[in-house]
Amino acid sequence: MNGIHLLAEEAAEDRNPLLPEVYDIVWSVVVVAVIAFVFYKYVIPRLSKVLDERSNKIEGGIAKAEAAQAEAQATLEQYQQQLAEARLEAARIREEARTQGTQILAQLRAEAQAEADRIVASGHAQLEAQRQQIVTELRSELGHTAVDLAEKIIGQSVSDEAKQAASIDRFLTELDEKVGIGVGR
Repeated sequence: MNGIHLLAEEAAEDRNPLLPEVYDIVWSVVVVAVIAFVFYKYVIPRLSKVLDERSNKIEGGIAKAEAAQAEAQATLEQYQQQLAEARLEAARIREEARTQGTQILAQLRAEAQAEADRIVASGHAQLEAQRQQIVTELRSELGHTAVDLAEKIIGQSVSDEAKQAASIDRFLTELDEKVGIGVGR
């Protein structure tokens, strides 16, 4: 036994301590080969399948996102077009309302002017009728006053209606000529 130890000690002294034993290398190669076989047979196909599915999902998601973005862009353009049309329609309605307002104002002004002219004409007619009535009343009163004065001056009664009327008319005609007041004025 001493010989085996000795041999082992000598062999150990000649050997590089960084290199493993041959049987360790062989068993390590066998284990790595089995693990590599299992890895390539089962793990890599499943991993490839998962990565392919994920890649397809991502590509599908990108395609969906691009389609959604294109649809959103089309919707935005349609919205902007509708907004522009609505603004044009609003401007047209405002202009139409302005035009109608101007027409209504002109019509109301014309109606108001016609009503004012009618009121003024009615007022003139009323004033003329009142003037005629006042002139008639004044003539009557003036005639009675003239008859009363004539009776006082003469000292006798002027009772004849025809004479009274003729005297009053003659007096008023003379008065009109002197003062310039006409019956038709």
